[in-house]
Amino acid sequence: MNLSKLVQDLEATQRRTDLPILSIGDTVAVGVLIQEGNKQRVQTYQGTRIAQHRAGVNSTITVRRVFQGVGRERVFLLHSPAIQSVEVLRRARVRRAKLYYLRDRVGKATRLKERFGNNPE
Repeated sequence: MNLSKLVQDLEATQRRTDLPILSIGDTVAVGVLIQEGNKQRVQTYQGTRIAQHRAGVNSTITVRRVFQGVGRERVFLLHSPAIQSVEVLRRARVRRAKLYYLRDRVGKATRLKERFGNNPE
């Protein structure tokens, strides 16, 4: 058994199958497991998905939100055990693969057109 086959088998055991179909521009709510002392709780981080990096088990998404006038971006490992849930709240129609231009926009200029229907394009 060669090394690449061994790595693929190991990654297959760690890959999550309960993730929804995600697209750029979607408004998502990511439930993150937070450790506080000896207690654990799930904290929801809601924002617009502006980027993705597809690399098998190391796939990430970048979620941006504006809170009290300050833009915050967070990168989540999709297949991490710290991610409890990913829920799509709203889908948007975009024409770019990365929405980094939203960083320079404020207020109503950050709105994206909503996409209706079930197709994940």
